[in-house]
Amino acid sequence: MQYFDTKIWLPPEIPSTERVCRFLRLVFEEYRWFRPTRYGFAFMDGKLDPEHVDYDALGAFYEERKVLRVAARTDRDYISIFPAKGDASRPEPEFPYTGKILWTTSAKEAAKPRWRAAHLRQVQELMSLVGSPLAQAGIDEDFDRKTNRLVPNADGFGQQQVFTVRDYSEGLAGLYWRNFLGAPFVRLFSERLDALPAECRQELGDELVLVQPYELPSQAGTPEGDARERQLISVLGPECFYDHERHVKPTRRPPLGPPVH
Repeated sequence: MQYFDTKIWLPPEIPSTERVCRFLRLVFEEYRWFRPTRYGFAFMDGKLDPEHVDYDALGAFYEERKVLRVAARTDRDYISIFPAKGDASRPEPEFPYTGKILWTTSAKEAAKPRWRAAHLRQVQELMSLVGSPLAQAGIDEDFDRKTNRLVPNADGFGQQQVFTVRDYSEGLAGLYWRNFLGAPFVRLFSERLDALPAECRQELGDELVLVQPYELPSQAGTPEGDARERQLISVLGPECFYDHERHVKPTRRPPLGPPVH
């Protein structure tokens, strides 16, 4: 099965339990993303009645662990919530904004026009709810190839996987099917956003701009899809994106305040 990921990046603070429960009520009761039957994180041993979701139990788990995963009966559909907790013992450069909410489902859903239209509205609403500066959506393989790479181990034996960029504070690893750019990225790209082809850019209001290189997620990784991504990156500024040929991190990054701990 091919999976489709939606990543809603979080600000550096930890979302409140009340806000997380509001998020879950929206996705299960109004959006009906899937029927939740299990919860936990590393171990999905908590049980849920999908007809009467126990939000108190989900809130209690999140309140204690500050992470949460809710899944359907199979691994086809799940939501993971893991904020950036930080570590005050490390110097400031070691504080990435790694917190995000990840929704994974089957890529077949994105082939439906009504689903794509609902996805656009829902992600916009959820970004507003959690104060997200960035959301990205596309085929999971596209995320893997742009955010991870293999490098030789220092001892010369074997390889290890490393990040191209860890999170949005380090810039962008590339463009995906849908790129919801919040205020920091609107300021970063500024008037360059206006220079994008009209069919690839949509103003969503409240300093939120959608950049969508192509119509369907399945076009990611195709010669045509890659060519369109390169075209848009050349307009927005290659220095804002990871250089996958030379393996150089972005030199221009979004203007962010210091992480809050």
